[in-house]
Amino acid sequence: MATIEQNSGYATLINVFTVAPDRAADLAALLHTATEKVMRHQPGFRSANIHLSIDGTRVVNYAPMGQRRGLQRDAGHPTTQQHMSDAAALAISFDPHLYTVESVHER
Repeated sequence: MATIEQNSGYATLINVFTVAPDRAADLAALLHTATEKVMRHQPGFRSANIHLSIDGTRVVNYAPMGQRRGLQRDAGHPTTQQHMSDAAALAISFDPHLYTVESVHER
C-alpha cells in the first residue's frame, strides 16, 4: 500500500468518470482488471484505488504514481491508451488530472 506523503515529488492521477448507474459496476470492474493486468506493471506505478460513488454516477481512479515526466511518457503507451479508450467507452465523460500532495492530515 502506498503512503500519501506531502512534497514527495510524486504525482497522483485522479480521474473522475461520470457514468450511468447501470454501467458503474462494469467500469469499476474494467478499471480493476486493467490495473491488475496492465497498469501495475508500468514503470512508476505505485498503487491504484478505484472508488464507486454511492449513487452510482461516478467512478474515481485515485492513483499515486511516479515522477511527472514518466507519467507523461506512460500516457502515450499503446496499452495505456487502449485501457483509457475502453474505460471512456463506458463513461459519459471523464476528467483526468495530475496532482501533487500539498497537505496530509491524520488523526
